[in-house]
Amino acid sequence: MIKIAVILGSIRSKLGESIFKYLQASFPDSDQVTYDWIRLEDFPLEPYHHDETPLSNPITGLKDNEQKWLNRLKADDGFVIMTPEYDHAIPGVLKNALDYVGPEVDHKPVQIISYSYYSDGGMLAAESFVEILQILKMMVLPTPVLLWNANDNFTQAGDLIKDADNSDHFEARLKEAFHEIAFYTQLLHEHPFK
Repeated sequence: MIKIAVILGSIRSKLGESIFKYLQASFPDSDQVTYDWIRLEDFPLEPYHHDETPLSNPITGLKDNEQKWLNRLKADDGFVIMTPEYDHAIPGVLKNALDYVGPEVDHKPVQIISYSYYSDGGMLAAESFVEILQILKMMVLPTPVLLWNANDNFTQAGDLIKDADNSDHFEARLKEAFHEIAFYTQLLHEHPFK
């Protein structure tokens, strides 16, 4: 059994919440995979202020919510991280949350999902995200999921609007991405890098 975290990497996005709800309904737990549905707003983290560099040294003096965040990531075997695009990059709150992270995600696979109200689908956010995840020693899957003009495709309740442009593509691409992250998570879970 593997555990995959799905992280909503924004605290202000109604669109992100709609997509998050769609994913929850579309990808229930199975005999092979359980999902850990994480909203960053449930982990209100101060701007990273510890002296340690988490990739090199364990952080001392962690507050309860900071430790809770890291414990959740440590317990997961793989990740799907959803991000909108803010000023051609990921949101500051997501970058700050990752600034706390060190060995908890080392050599674990991650799939990027970027979404946007615009036609680029958050492509620049996805591109800027890769280097951050790689420095954390995560195994970034090669093709991010880009959801463009996504507000036209998802209802607030998390339903995919079937007759909207691109909905068939989004549905198929998300199924493909979740299959792929499950495959690589299982592979690395059974054969951890040492």
